[in-house]
Amino acid sequence: MVKIDEYDTTLLTHAVLPVGPIPTVCDPEGVYPYESFAETSRRPEVKRYRMVALENERLRATICPDLGGRVHSMLDKASGQEALFVPASLCPVRILPRMGFIPGGIEVSFPIAHTPVQLERVHVQAERRGQRGLVWCGERELHSGLHWTVEYSLGAGEPYLTQRVYFQNRTPAPCPWTSWSNAAVPARPDTEFHFPGGPVLRHGATVDTIDWAREGPRCVGEVRRMTGYFWLAADAPVFGAFTPSLGQGLYHLADARTAPGIKLWTYGLGVHERWARAASLSGEGYVEIQGGPLRDQSQRARLDSGEARAHVEFWLPATAPLDLDSIRLPTPALPPLDTVPIFDWPPRPAVRYWQAVFEAYAAKAIGRLPGPPALGEHWWAPSGMDELGTALEWAVAVTDGRARDGWRFQHGAWLAGRGEVEGALAALEGSRDDRAAALAGRLH
Repeated sequence: MVKIDEYDTTLLTHAVLPVGPIPTVCDPEGVYPYESFAETSRRPEVKRYRMVALENERLRATICPDLGGRVHSMLDKASGQEALFVPASLCPVRILPRMGFIPGGIEVSFPIAHTPVQLERVHVQAERRGQRGLVWCGERELHSGLHWTVEYSLGAGEPYLTQRVYFQNRTPAPCPWTSWSNAAVPARPDTEFHFPGGPVLRHGATVDTIDWAREGPRCVGEVRRMTGYFWLAADAPVFGAFTPSLGQGLYHLADARTAPGIKLWTYGLGVHERWARAASLSGEGYVEIQGGPLRDQSQRARLDSGEARAHVEFWLPATAPLDLDSIRLPTPALPPLDTVPIFDWPPRPAVRYWQAVFEAYAAKAIGRLPGPPALGEHWWAPSGMDELGTALEWAVAVTDGRARDGWRFQHGAWLAGRGEVEGALAALEGSRDDRAAALAGRLH
């Protein structure tokens, strides 16, 4: 029998300080409609989070929709131990302009290599269907307008967590994307790397290609700096990490036809070890094992208008090292894809604000139009909301003075986020809002 448990809990959380009221522009991803952060507090505060747990006789997996829909914890009942690295406090590592990276658990990223909503709430839905418990998390992404849903499920007696990622493009234009599932496991000097043979792209002090069977490290203790390894081709679709001193490991399985991506990331021992240990108050380190539908994180694919994609991955805790050649891909009975929930814009205050702006425009109700976001709110019109363009033009036309200047700034930010730099500059130059001048300077 699979149980679903929904509850609130409190976690120690290090607050992050926003950079300021001007969108970030100097990044390969373009102008992002998300806050950027300049500092992470050393002292954590207590913060409440919503959790949804799936549990059967073998496993308890806890998902946090308030942290981008990540798997927060995976308890292996055979050992009574945690299979994932669960930090003692949530201490975001700032990656501009895409908010912050939270080490620990399992992060599902889309449409860039680290999801920009790791610190944000996404939609969640949970239910039992027969002998299977399911949790869905997702949203319509604010920068691109693409829809994504991650489905976690657990069947009666299954020793593994099934993860299915489904994304689709309902916009009129093709969009670039990538997607990786990033699991963090506790790192000790004896943490062993159980990965298949094959040519591997190694990202360290230099970038080169090695043969994993002959040149790859066997454990964390053999690595002296932070290094990433991408499998260019693999002789098995299974990989993982096992720590003998803990008696616990975690393995990843997927069909290589739909999810061939394999990555290992470690800080190793030595000069970079402190970066891993800075992830939480416990001072413990971690190793990341990652899988996905693309070969390495420098690759971007294209999702055409109307196109949808899905792939399935499995996470298997283990109390003893597993023989990669003997592991077979599970075949659970999953719900039809056309029954997977497709979520709309995320349930966050800033998003509800922009929806109210569009609703005022749709009704041509000037009295329902809120004032433009204030200096300290750090809210910029999301570029993925196609309908906001005409709504912002209307807001400029029906207001005057400071309000009009504020709406012109927002219109310029919306255009910049869509890559329409010339149009953005024209809108910004018509505004006397100081933020418009600053954003125009950055774009120039």
